[in-house]
Amino acid sequence: MTTVTTRTVHYPADGLTMIGHLALPAGTGRRPAVLIGPEGPGLNDFQRRRADALAELGYVALAFDLHGGRWFTDPQEMLARVTPLLADPDRMRGIGHAALDVLRAEPRTDPDRIAAVGYGTGGAIALELGRDGVGLRAIGTVNALTTGRPGEAARIRCPVWAGVGSEDPIMPPAPRDAFTAEMQAAGVDWRLVVYGGALHAFHHPPVDQTVLPGVGYHPQHAQRAWRDIVGLLAECLPVAE
Repeated sequence: MTTVTTRTVHYPADGLTMIGHLALPAGTGRRPAVLIGPEGPGLNDFQRRRADALAELGYVALAFDLHGGRWFTDPQEMLARVTPLLADPDRMRGIGHAALDVLRAEPRTDPDRIAAVGYGTGGAIALELGRDGVGLRAIGTVNALTTGRPGEAARIRCPVWAGVGSEDPIMPPAPRDAFTAEMQAAGVDWRLVVYGGALHAFHHPPVDQTVLPGVGYHPQHAQRAWRDIVGLLAECLPVAE
């Protein structure tokens, strides 16, 4: 079993003190690194375990925070914070850059070999880092088919992988088409996987809370999406290079 070391990291972003989760692989040398963005409700233990799983594969992994340590259980309260955030690319980039600075400052991180993976709001932030011209090796998103300001997708310099559920009412065909048109027009190396029968947040196990309509867990597709993310990293950001 690979020995993974974890620690909590505090850093400022978006006027808050963010509380991220850093996972380090065994060994002492520099490793490729992955920034992991959580869903709209925020960072919880499930998403922290994503970082741990990537560290077991040999990556330095930082699961970043969105809400200053909060994890929203009230959907309306969550939307009140997330909706204006998703409408403000500069705020999203600020949150992403702050986390990226923490990841780059970690001595185990190879600063030239970083990817960004995100789910929902966290995926939108990963895409905005790409649109801001950050030198990432890959961007992987699930349920985050956002489009950016005109022309800025041309700054994306790495492959982009996106996954979405076919029955997701929050990401229906129109935003899917807009996203793929944006990527194609910008000359991005992009892929879109549509998981048949899956709803929004199909990748996240159900929790004891009132959820939004159109949200539902799909265990088979959740495993498939994770394997697709790991495959993206293996292709674009191999542990041994």
